[in-house]
Amino acid sequence: MGLVGVQENGNGEMGLSGVPLGSKNKYRRMDSELTEEDDASQSHHHHASNSTKKYVFACAVFASLNSVLLGYDVGVMSGAIIFIQEDLKITEVQEEVLVGSLSIVSLLGSLAGGRTSDVIGRKWTMGLAAVVFQTGAAIMTFAPSFQILMVGRLLAGVGIGFGVMIAPVYIAEISPTVARGALTSFPEIFINLGILLGYISNYAFSSFPVHTNWRIMLAVGILPSVFIGFALFIIPESPRWLVMKNRVEEARSVLLKTNENESEVEERLAEIQLAAGTGNAEKHEEKAVWRELLKPSPSLRRMLVTGFGIQCFQQITGIDATVYYSPEIFKGAGIEGNSNLLAATVAVGITKTVFILVAIFLIDKLGRKPLLYISTIGMTVCLFSLGFTLTFLGSGNVGIALAVLSVCGNVAFFSVGIGPVCWVLTSEIFPLRLRAQAAALGAVGNRVCSGLVAMSFLSVSDAITVGGTFFIFSVVSALSVAFVYMFVPETKGKSLEQIGLLFQNEHEWQRGEVELGDVEHLVQKE
Repeated sequence: MGLVGVQENGNGEMGLSGVPLGSKNKYRRMDSELTEEDDASQSHHHHASNSTKKYVFACAVFASLNSVLLGYDVGVMSGAIIFIQEDLKITEVQEEVLVGSLSIVSLLGSLAGGRTSDVIGRKWTMGLAAVVFQTGAAIMTFAPSFQILMVGRLLAGVGIGFGVMIAPVYIAEISPTVARGALTSFPEIFINLGILLGYISNYAFSSFPVHTNWRIMLAVGILPSVFIGFALFIIPESPRWLVMKNRVEEARSVLLKTNENESEVEERLAEIQLAAGTGNAEKHEEKAVWRELLKPSPSLRRMLVTGFGIQCFQQITGIDATVYYSPEIFKGAGIEGNSNLLAATVAVGITKTVFILVAIFLIDKLGRKPLLYISTIGMTVCLFSLGFTLTFLGSGNVGIALAVLSVCGNVAFFSVGIGPVCWVLTSEIFPLRLRAQAAALGAVGNRVCSGLVAMSFLSVSDAITVGGTFFIFSVVSALSVAFVYMFVPETKGKSLEQIGLLFQNEHEWQRGEVELGDVEHLVQKE
Protein backbone atom coordinates (compact mmCIF):
# COMPACT_ATOMS: atom_id res chain seq x y z
CA MET A 1 0.00 0.00 0.00
CA GLY A 2 1.29 3.47 -0.88
CA LEU A 3 1.77 6.39 1.45
CA VAL A 4 -1.41 8.02 2.68
CA GLY A 5 -0.98 11.72 1.98
CA VAL A 6 -1.66 14.89 3.83
CA GLN A 7 -3.93 16.82 1.48
CA GLU A 8 -3.78 20.63 1.35
CA ASN A 9 -7.23 21.32 0.04
CA GLY A 10 -6.65 25.05 -0.42
CA ASN A 11 -8.80 26.01 2.52
CA GLY A 12 -6.31 26.08 5.31
CA GLU A 13 -6.85 22.55 6.62
CA MET A 14 -5.22 19.18 6.11
CA GLY A 15 -7.31 16.18 5.13
CA LEU A 16 -6.54 12.52 4.53
CA SER A 17 -7.13 11.28 1.00
CA GLY A 18 -6.19 8.29 -1.06
CA VAL A 19 -6.81 10.07 -4.35
CA PRO A 20 -5.50 13.60 -4.84
CA LEU A 21 -8.27 16.23 -4.88
CA GLY A 22 -6.09 18.82 -6.55
CA SER A 23 -2.57 19.77 -7.44
CA LYS A 24 -1.58 20.87 -3.93
CA ASN A 25 -1.31 17.50 -2.17
CA LYS A 26 2.07 16.89 -0.60
CA TYR A 27 2.01 13.11 -1.01
CA ARG A 28 0.14 10.69 -3.27
CA ARG A 29 -0.74 7.03 -3.02
CA MET A 30 1.77 5.16 -5.10
CA ASP A 31 -0.79 2.57 -6.27
CA SER A 32 -3.56 5.01 -7.31
CA GLU A 33 -4.58 5.67 -10.90
CA LEU A 34 -6.82 8.36 -12.32
CA THR A 35 -10.03 7.17 -13.97
CA GLU A 36 -12.39 9.06 -16.25
CA GLU A 37 -14.57 9.78 -13.23
CA ASP A 38 -11.53 11.25 -11.53
CA ASP A 39 -10.91 13.46 -14.57
CA ALA A 40 -14.52 14.70 -14.53
CA SER A 41 -14.31 15.29 -10.80
CA GLN A 42 -11.09 17.23 -11.19
CA SER A 43 -12.62 19.33 -13.98
CA HIS A 44 -15.56 20.25 -11.75
CA HIS A 45 -13.20 20.90 -8.85
CA HIS A 46 -11.06 23.17 -11.05
CA HIS A 47 -14.13 25.25 -12.00
CA ALA A 48 -15.21 25.54 -8.37
CA SER A 49 -11.64 26.38 -7.40
CA ASN A 50 -11.49 29.30 -9.84
CA SER A 51 -14.81 30.65 -8.57
CA THR A 52 -13.67 30.36 -4.96
CA LYS A 53 -10.35 32.06 -5.66
CA LYS A 54 -12.08 35.00 -7.35
CA TYR A 55 -14.47 35.39 -4.42
CA VAL A 56 -11.70 35.30 -1.80
CA PHE A 57 -9.59 37.65 -3.95
CA ALA A 58 -12.48 40.15 -4.08
CA CYS A 59 -12.93 39.94 -0.30
CA ALA A 60 -9.22 40.62 0.25
CA VAL A 61 -9.30 43.63 -2.10
CA PHE A 62 -12.34 45.19 -0.44
CA ALA A 63 -10.98 44.53 3.05
CA SER A 64 -7.72 46.27 2.10
CA LEU A 65 -9.32 49.56 1.03
CA ASN A 66 -8.80 51.10 4.48
CA SER A 67 -5.07 50.65 3.97
CA VAL A 68 -5.20 53.09 1.06
CA LEU A 69 -6.17 55.75 3.61
CA LEU A 70 -3.01 55.20 5.66
CA GLY A 71 -0.80 55.10 2.59
CA TYR A 72 -2.38 58.19 1.06
CA ASP A 73 -1.98 60.13 4.31
CA VAL A 74 1.70 59.18 4.57
CA GLY A 75 2.40 60.09 0.96
CA VAL A 76 0.34 63.26 0.73
CA MET A 77 1.57 64.70 4.02
CA SER A 78 5.19 64.58 2.81
CA GLY A 79 4.31 67.25 0.23
CA ALA A 80 1.33 68.96 1.88
CA ILE A 81 3.44 69.83 4.92
CA ILE A 82 5.55 72.13 2.74
CA PHE A 83 2.50 74.22 1.89
CA ILE A 84 0.86 73.91 5.35
CA GLN A 85 4.05 75.35 6.84
CA GLU A 86 3.91 78.25 4.40
CA ASP A 87 0.15 78.87 4.78
CA LEU A 88 -0.36 78.42 8.54
CA LYS A 89 3.17 79.54 9.54
CA ILE A 90 3.79 76.50 11.77
CA THR A 91 7.14 75.85 13.49
CA GLU A 92 9.44 72.88 12.90
CA VAL A 93 8.29 71.30 16.18
CA GLN A 94 4.64 71.70 15.16
CA GLU A 95 5.53 70.13 11.82
CA GLU A 96 6.98 67.08 13.61
CA VAL A 97 3.92 66.82 15.88
CA LEU A 98 1.52 67.13 12.94
CA VAL A 99 3.30 64.44 10.94
CA GLY A 100 4.07 62.00 13.77
CA SER A 101 0.92 62.38 15.87
CA LEU A 102 -1.16 60.30 13.46
CA SER A 103 0.92 57.21 14.17
CA ILE A 104 0.86 57.75 17.93
CA VAL A 105 -2.89 58.37 18.06
CA SER A 106 -3.60 55.44 15.74
CA LEU A 107 -2.52 53.15 18.58
CA LEU A 108 -5.79 54.09 20.32
CA GLY A 109 -7.68 52.81 17.31
CA SER A 110 -5.55 49.68 17.19
CA LEU A 111 -6.05 48.96 20.90
CA ALA A 112 -9.78 49.53 20.68
CA GLY A 113 -9.94 47.66 17.38
CA GLY A 114 -9.17 44.27 18.90
CA ARG A 115 -12.03 44.39 21.39
CA THR A 116 -14.36 46.18 18.95
CA SER A 117 -13.85 43.54 16.27
CA ASP A 118 -14.58 40.80 18.80
CA VAL A 119 -17.88 42.50 19.69
CA ILE A 120 -19.30 43.88 16.43
CA GLY A 121 -17.34 41.72 13.98
CA ARG A 122 -14.33 42.13 11.71
CA LYS A 123 -16.38 43.51 8.81
CA TRP A 124 -18.19 46.30 10.65
CA THR A 125 -15.01 47.35 12.43
CA MET A 126 -13.61 48.14 8.97
CA GLY A 127 -16.71 50.27 8.31
CA LEU A 128 -16.24 52.12 11.60
CA ALA A 129 -12.63 52.83 10.67
CA ALA A 130 -13.71 54.44 7.38
CA VAL A 131 -16.33 56.67 9.05
CA VAL A 132 -13.91 57.94 11.72
CA PHE A 133 -11.23 58.65 9.09
CA GLN A 134 -13.68 60.48 6.83
CA THR A 135 -14.66 62.76 9.70
CA GLY A 136 -11.03 63.57 10.48
CA ALA A 137 -10.10 64.18 6.85
CA ALA A 138 -13.05 66.56 6.39
CA ILE A 139 -12.01 68.58 9.46
CA MET A 140 -8.42 68.82 8.18
CA THR A 141 -9.60 69.98 4.77
CA PHE A 142 -11.41 73.03 6.19
CA ALA A 143 -9.08 73.70 9.15
CA PRO A 144 -8.41 77.45 9.59
CA SER A 145 -5.64 76.95 12.14
CA PHE A 146 -3.03 74.49 13.39
CA GLN A 147 -5.20 73.59 16.40
CA ILE A 148 -8.21 72.58 14.27
CA LEU A 149 -5.89 70.77 11.87
CA MET A 150 -4.63 68.70 14.81
CA VAL A 151 -8.19 67.78 15.85
CA GLY A 152 -8.83 66.34 12.38
CA ARG A 153 -5.43 64.67 12.41
CA LEU A 154 -6.20 62.92 15.70
CA LEU A 155 -9.53 61.58 14.43
CA ALA A 156 -7.93 60.39 11.20
CA GLY A 157 -5.29 58.61 13.28
CA VAL A 158 -7.89 56.70 15.31
CA GLY A 159 -9.63 55.61 12.10
CA ILE A 160 -6.38 54.46 10.58
CA GLY A 161 -5.56 52.55 13.78
CA PHE A 162 -8.79 50.57 13.45
CA GLY A 163 -8.13 49.90 9.76
CA VAL A 164 -4.51 48.72 9.87
CA MET A 165 -5.25 46.36 12.75
CA ILE A 166 -8.35 44.62 11.45
CA ALA A 167 -7.71 44.17 7.70
CA PRO A 168 -4.88 41.57 8.00
CA VAL A 169 -6.81 39.65 10.68
CA TYR A 170 -9.95 39.48 8.54
CA ILE A 171 -8.08 38.40 5.41
CA ALA A 172 -6.06 35.75 7.26
CA GLU A 173 -9.25 34.30 8.75
CA ILE A 174 -11.05 34.05 5.42
CA SER A 175 -8.15 32.96 3.19
CA PRO A 176 -7.07 29.43 2.15
CA THR A 177 -3.67 28.32 3.41
CA VAL A 178 -2.01 28.10 0.00
CA ALA A 179 -2.71 31.77 -0.73
CA ARG A 180 -2.89 33.25 2.76
CA GLY A 181 0.52 34.93 2.60
CA ALA A 182 -0.21 36.67 -0.70
CA LEU A 183 -3.75 37.69 0.28
CA THR A 184 -2.75 38.93 3.73
CA SER A 185 -0.14 41.09 2.00
CA PHE A 186 -2.89 43.00 0.20
CA PRO A 187 -3.16 45.69 2.90
CA GLU A 188 0.53 46.44 2.39
CA ILE A 189 -0.03 46.64 -1.37
CA PHE A 190 -2.81 49.15 -0.83
CA ILE A 191 -0.69 51.15 1.63
CA ASN A 192 1.95 51.46 -1.08
CA LEU A 193 -0.68 52.32 -3.67
CA GLY A 194 -1.98 55.00 -1.32
CA ILE A 195 1.53 56.41 -0.85
CA LEU A 196 2.00 56.60 -4.61
CA LEU A 197 -1.38 58.32 -5.04
CA GLY A 198 -0.38 60.76 -2.30
CA TYR A 199 2.86 61.60 -4.07
CA ILE A 200 1.03 62.06 -7.37
CA SER A 201 -1.56 64.26 -5.67
CA ASN A 202 1.24 66.43 -4.24
CA TYR A 203 2.76 66.91 -7.66
CA ALA A 204 -0.58 67.44 -9.42
CA PHE A 205 -1.88 70.14 -7.05
CA SER A 206 1.41 71.82 -6.12
CA SER A 207 0.84 74.61 -8.67
CA PHE A 208 -2.46 75.68 -7.04
CA PRO A 209 -2.52 78.66 -4.62
CA VAL A 210 -0.86 77.88 -1.30
CA HIS A 211 -4.06 78.44 0.70
CA THR A 212 -5.99 75.79 -1.26
CA ASN A 213 -3.52 73.24 -2.69
CA TRP A 214 -2.84 71.34 0.55
CA ARG A 215 -6.55 71.33 1.38
CA ILE A 216 -7.37 69.68 -1.95
CA MET A 217 -4.56 67.16 -1.37
CA LEU A 218 -6.07 66.15 1.99
CA ALA A 219 -9.68 66.16 0.72
CA VAL A 220 -8.90 63.63 -2.02
CA GLY A 221 -8.12 61.11 0.75
CA ILE A 222 -11.83 60.90 1.59
CA LEU A 223 -12.65 59.16 -1.69
CA PRO A 224 -11.32 55.64 -0.90
CA SER A 225 -13.43 55.43 2.25
CA VAL A 226 -16.59 55.96 0.17
CA PHE A 227 -15.90 52.67 -1.64
CA ILE A 228 -15.54 50.92 1.71
CA GLY A 229 -19.23 51.63 2.35
CA PHE A 230 -20.16 49.69 -0.77
CA ALA A 231 -17.72 46.90 0.10
CA LEU A 232 -19.47 46.19 3.40
CA PHE A 233 -22.52 44.97 1.52
CA ILE A 234 -20.44 42.54 -0.56
CA ILE A 235 -17.91 40.90 1.73
CA PRO A 236 -18.99 38.27 4.32
CA GLU A 237 -18.16 38.21 7.99
CA SER A 238 -15.15 36.16 9.09
CA PRO A 239 -16.21 32.51 9.61
CA ARG A 240 -13.89 32.25 12.60
CA TRP A 241 -15.56 35.26 14.27
CA LEU A 242 -18.98 33.75 13.54
CA VAL A 243 -17.91 30.51 15.23
CA MET A 244 -16.69 32.50 18.25
CA LYS A 245 -20.22 33.93 18.49
CA ASN A 246 -21.79 30.45 18.11
CA ARG A 247 -23.29 31.44 14.76
CA VAL A 248 -22.16 28.16 13.30
CA GLU A 249 -24.66 27.97 10.43
CA GLU A 250 -23.60 31.39 9.15
CA ALA A 251 -19.97 30.33 9.43
CA ARG A 252 -20.76 27.18 7.42
CA SER A 253 -22.40 29.34 4.73
CA VAL A 254 -19.27 31.51 4.44
CA LEU A 255 -17.01 28.45 4.35
CA LEU A 256 -19.05 27.02 1.48
CA LYS A 257 -18.19 30.17 -0.49
CA THR A 258 -14.51 30.24 0.41
CA ASN A 259 -13.81 26.50 0.46
CA GLU A 260 -12.85 24.76 -2.78
CA ASN A 261 -14.24 21.40 -1.71
CA GLU A 262 -17.62 21.11 -0.01
CA SER A 263 -16.72 17.79 1.59
CA GLU A 264 -14.03 19.54 3.63
CA VAL A 265 -16.29 22.26 5.06
CA GLU A 266 -17.38 20.25 8.09
CA GLU A 267 -13.81 19.20 8.83
CA ARG A 268 -12.63 22.78 8.71
CA LEU A 269 -15.57 23.99 10.77
CA ALA A 270 -14.81 21.42 13.46
CA GLU A 271 -11.18 22.51 13.63
CA ILE A 272 -12.18 26.18 13.91
CA GLN A 273 -14.64 25.31 16.68
CA LEU A 274 -11.91 23.43 18.50
CA ALA A 275 -9.48 26.34 18.11
CA ALA A 276 -12.14 28.81 19.29
CA GLY A 277 -12.91 26.70 22.33
CA THR A 278 -16.60 26.38 21.43
CA GLY A 279 -16.44 22.69 20.62
CA ASN A 280 -16.62 21.90 24.36
CA ALA A 281 -18.56 25.04 25.33
CA GLU A 282 -15.44 26.69 26.72
CA LYS A 283 -15.85 30.46 27.02
CA HIS A 284 -13.07 33.00 27.00
CA GLU A 285 -14.09 36.29 28.54
CA GLU A 286 -12.35 39.57 27.70
CA LYS A 287 -10.75 39.74 31.12
CA ALA A 288 -9.31 36.24 30.71
CA VAL A 289 -7.92 37.11 27.28
CA TRP A 290 -5.99 40.10 28.56
CA ARG A 291 -4.86 38.17 31.63
CA GLU A 292 -3.44 35.51 29.32
CA LEU A 293 -1.68 38.16 27.22
CA LEU A 294 -0.21 39.88 30.28
CA LYS A 295 0.83 36.57 31.90
CA PRO A 296 1.56 34.45 28.83
CA SER A 297 2.47 30.80 28.71
CA PRO A 298 5.91 29.97 27.23
CA SER A 299 4.44 29.30 23.79
CA LEU A 300 2.37 32.50 23.81
CA ARG A 301 5.39 34.44 25.02
CA ARG A 302 7.30 33.24 21.96
CA MET A 303 4.42 34.33 19.74
CA LEU A 304 4.39 37.78 21.36
CA VAL A 305 8.15 38.18 20.98
CA THR A 306 7.91 37.30 17.29
CA GLY A 307 4.78 39.34 16.53
CA PHE A 308 5.56 42.43 18.58
CA GLY A 309 9.24 42.39 17.69
CA ILE A 310 8.80 42.21 13.93
CA GLN A 311 6.20 45.01 14.07
CA CYS A 312 8.61 47.28 15.95
CA PHE A 313 11.57 46.49 13.70
CA GLN A 314 9.45 47.32 10.65
CA GLN A 315 9.28 50.93 11.82
CA ILE A 316 12.47 51.63 13.81
CA THR A 317 14.50 50.95 10.67
CA GLY A 318 13.19 54.35 9.54
CA ILE A 319 10.83 53.63 6.68
CA ASP A 320 8.30 56.30 7.70
CA ALA A 321 11.06 58.87 8.08
CA THR A 322 12.20 58.01 4.56
CA VAL A 323 8.67 58.37 3.17
CA TYR A 324 7.39 61.32 5.21
CA TYR A 325 10.55 63.38 4.85
CA SER A 326 11.78 62.30 1.42
CA PRO A 327 11.56 65.93 0.15
CA GLU A 328 13.80 67.01 3.05
CA ILE A 329 16.23 64.17 2.30
CA PHE A 330 16.40 65.05 -1.39
CA LYS A 331 16.80 68.73 -0.54
CA GLY A 332 19.78 67.80 1.62
CA ALA A 333 21.21 65.83 -1.32
CA GLY A 334 21.05 68.95 -3.52
CA ILE A 335 17.73 68.81 -5.40
CA GLU A 336 16.17 72.29 -5.63
CA GLY A 337 12.60 73.53 -6.22
CA ASN A 338 9.35 72.13 -4.83
CA SER A 339 8.28 70.63 -8.15
CA ASN A 340 11.60 68.77 -8.56
CA LEU A 341 11.45 67.53 -4.97
CA LEU A 342 7.90 66.23 -5.36
CA ALA A 343 8.73 64.65 -8.73
CA ALA A 344 11.59 62.75 -7.07
CA THR A 345 9.18 61.45 -4.42
CA VAL A 346 6.91 60.07 -7.15
CA ALA A 347 9.84 57.88 -8.24
CA VAL A 348 10.06 56.58 -4.65
CA GLY A 349 6.33 55.82 -4.64
CA ILE A 350 6.48 53.94 -7.93
CA THR A 351 9.44 51.86 -6.70
CA LYS A 352 7.67 51.02 -3.45
CA THR A 353 4.50 49.93 -5.25
CA VAL A 354 6.25 47.84 -7.91
CA PHE A 355 8.26 45.85 -5.38
CA ILE A 356 5.31 45.08 -3.13
CA LEU A 357 3.84 43.30 -6.16
CA VAL A 358 7.04 41.25 -6.37
CA ALA A 359 6.54 40.23 -2.74
CA ILE A 360 3.01 39.02 -3.47
CA PHE A 361 4.29 36.52 -6.03
CA LEU A 362 7.10 35.28 -3.80
CA ILE A 363 5.67 35.15 -0.27
CA ASP A 364 3.85 31.81 -0.67
CA LYS A 365 6.54 30.32 -2.93
CA LEU A 366 9.83 31.44 -1.44
CA GLY A 367 8.46 31.76 2.10
CA ARG A 368 8.31 34.43 4.79
CA LYS A 369 11.75 34.03 6.31
CA PRO A 370 13.85 34.13 3.09
CA LEU A 371 12.06 37.33 2.07
CA LEU A 372 12.80 38.81 5.49
CA TYR A 373 16.50 38.02 5.07
CA ILE A 374 16.63 39.60 1.61
CA SER A 375 14.71 42.63 2.87
CA THR A 376 16.60 43.40 6.06
CA ILE A 377 20.07 42.82 4.58
CA GLY A 378 19.24 44.96 1.53
CA MET A 379 17.81 47.76 3.70
CA THR A 380 20.94 47.73 5.87
CA VAL A 381 23.14 48.28 2.81
CA CYS A 382 20.90 51.02 1.35
CA LEU A 383 20.55 52.90 4.64
CA PHE A 384 24.31 52.86 5.14
CA SER A 385 24.79 54.02 1.55
CA LEU A 386 22.34 56.91 2.07
CA GLY A 387 24.08 57.97 5.27
CA PHE A 388 27.48 57.85 3.54
CA THR A 389 26.18 59.81 0.52
CA LEU A 390 24.60 62.60 2.57
CA THR A 391 27.62 62.87 4.87
CA PHE A 392 30.59 62.64 2.50
CA LEU A 393 29.54 63.22 -1.12
CA GLY A 394 27.89 66.64 -0.83
CA SER A 395 25.30 67.94 -3.26
CA GLY A 396 26.83 67.24 -6.66
CA ASN A 397 25.26 65.18 -9.42
CA VAL A 398 26.86 61.99 -8.12
CA GLY A 399 25.54 62.66 -4.62
CA ILE A 400 22.02 63.36 -5.91
CA ALA A 401 22.00 60.20 -8.05
CA LEU A 402 23.27 57.99 -5.19
CA ALA A 403 20.81 59.54 -2.70
CA VAL A 404 17.82 58.88 -4.98
CA LEU A 405 19.12 55.37 -5.72
CA SER A 406 19.65 54.61 -2.02
CA VAL A 407 16.18 55.85 -1.02
CA CYS A 408 14.53 53.90 -3.84
CA GLY A 409 16.60 50.82 -2.96
CA ASN A 410 15.61 51.09 0.70
CA VAL A 411 11.87 51.27 -0.03
CA ALA A 412 12.22 48.47 -2.61
CA PHE A 413 13.84 46.07 -0.12
CA PHE A 414 11.31 47.12 2.53
CA SER A 415 8.38 46.40 0.21
CA VAL A 416 9.69 43.03 -0.91
CA GLY A 417 10.04 41.70 2.63
CA ILE A 418 9.50 43.20 6.06
CA GLY A 419 6.75 45.56 4.85
CA PRO A 420 4.16 42.89 3.94
CA VAL A 421 5.59 39.91 5.86
CA CYS A 422 5.32 41.77 9.16
CA TRP A 423 1.52 41.98 8.86
CA VAL A 424 1.22 38.44 7.50
CA LEU A 425 3.07 36.96 10.48
CA THR A 426 1.16 38.99 13.06
CA SER A 427 -2.18 37.91 11.66
CA GLU A 428 -1.39 34.19 11.45
CA ILE A 429 0.77 33.18 14.44
CA PHE A 430 -1.69 33.77 17.32
CA PRO A 431 -4.45 31.33 18.41
CA LEU A 432 -7.98 32.30 17.39
CA ARG A 433 -9.27 33.29 20.82
CA LEU A 434 -6.37 35.77 21.19
CA ARG A 435 -5.78 36.75 17.57
CA ALA A 436 -7.62 40.07 17.40
CA GLN A 437 -6.26 41.36 20.73
CA ALA A 438 -2.70 40.16 20.08
CA ALA A 439 -2.72 41.59 16.57
CA ALA A 440 -3.91 44.86 18.10
CA LEU A 441 -0.90 44.86 20.44
CA GLY A 442 1.39 44.31 17.46
CA ALA A 443 -0.24 47.17 15.58
CA VAL A 444 0.20 49.39 18.65
CA GLY A 445 3.93 48.63 18.72
CA ASN A 446 4.12 49.41 15.01
CA ARG A 447 2.29 52.72 15.31
CA VAL A 448 4.18 53.86 18.42
CA CYS A 449 7.54 53.21 16.77
CA SER A 450 6.34 54.91 13.59
CA GLY A 451 5.23 57.98 15.55
CA LEU A 452 8.43 58.21 17.58
CA VAL A 453 10.54 58.05 14.43
CA ALA A 454 8.39 60.58 12.55
CA MET A 455 8.21 63.01 15.50
CA SER A 456 11.93 62.95 16.23
CA PHE A 457 13.53 62.73 12.77
CA LEU A 458 13.94 66.46 12.15
CA SER A 459 15.21 67.14 15.68
CA VAL A 460 17.69 64.26 15.62
CA SER A 461 18.83 65.28 12.12
CA ASP A 462 19.47 68.82 13.36
CA ALA A 463 21.59 67.38 16.17
CA ILE A 464 23.65 64.76 14.29
CA THR A 465 22.88 65.58 10.59
CA VAL A 466 20.56 63.68 8.28
CA GLY A 467 23.41 61.41 7.21
CA GLY A 468 24.20 60.51 10.81
CA THR A 469 20.55 59.63 11.42
CA PHE A 470 20.59 57.15 8.56
CA PHE A 471 23.77 55.56 9.90
CA ILE A 472 21.77 54.83 13.07
CA PHE A 473 18.93 53.38 11.01
CA SER A 474 21.42 51.10 9.23
CA VAL A 475 22.66 49.73 12.57
CA VAL A 476 19.07 49.05 13.69
CA SER A 477 18.39 47.33 10.37
CA ALA A 478 21.42 45.09 10.93
CA LEU A 479 19.97 44.11 14.32
CA SER A 480 16.70 43.18 12.58
CA VAL A 481 18.62 40.58 10.54
CA ALA A 482 19.69 38.90 13.77
CA PHE A 483 16.13 39.10 15.15
CA VAL A 484 14.74 37.33 12.08
CA TYR A 485 17.35 34.57 12.42
CA MET A 486 16.66 33.99 16.12
CA PHE A 487 12.93 34.52 16.56
CA VAL A 488 10.97 34.24 13.31
CA PRO A 489 9.81 30.75 12.20
CA GLU A 490 8.70 29.84 8.68
CA THR A 491 4.90 29.64 8.47
CA LYS A 492 4.50 29.07 4.73
CA GLY A 493 2.00 26.35 3.84
CA LYS A 494 0.64 25.84 7.36
CA SER A 495 -2.97 26.28 8.44
CA LEU A 496 -3.66 28.89 11.11
CA GLU A 497 -4.45 26.13 13.57
CA GLN A 498 -1.21 24.28 12.72
CA ILE A 499 1.06 27.29 13.13
CA GLY A 500 0.54 27.12 16.88
CA LEU A 501 2.62 23.92 16.85
CA LEU A 502 5.63 25.96 15.76
CA PHE A 503 5.68 27.77 19.09
CA GLN A 504 5.08 24.81 21.39
CA ASN A 505 8.75 23.91 21.46
CA GLU A 506 11.52 26.50 21.71
CA HIS A 507 13.83 24.55 19.41
CA GLU A 508 11.18 24.21 16.71
CA TRP A 509 10.30 27.91 17.11
CA GLN A 510 13.82 29.10 16.43
CA ARG A 511 14.48 26.52 13.73
CA GLY A 512 11.25 27.50 11.97
CA GLU A 513 10.24 23.95 10.99
CA VAL A 514 7.27 21.80 11.95
CA GLU A 515 7.76 18.43 10.36
CA LEU A 516 7.20 16.72 13.71
CA GLY A 517 4.02 18.69 14.19
CA ASP A 518 2.81 17.59 10.76
CA VAL A 519 3.40 13.95 11.66
CA GLU A 520 1.56 14.35 14.97
CA HIS A 521 -1.36 16.00 13.18
CA LEU A 522 -1.51 13.13 10.68
CA VAL A 523 -1.35 10.47 13.38
CA GLN A 524 -4.15 12.15 15.34
CA LYS A 525 -6.41 12.11 12.26
CA GLU A 526 -5.64 8.48 11.53
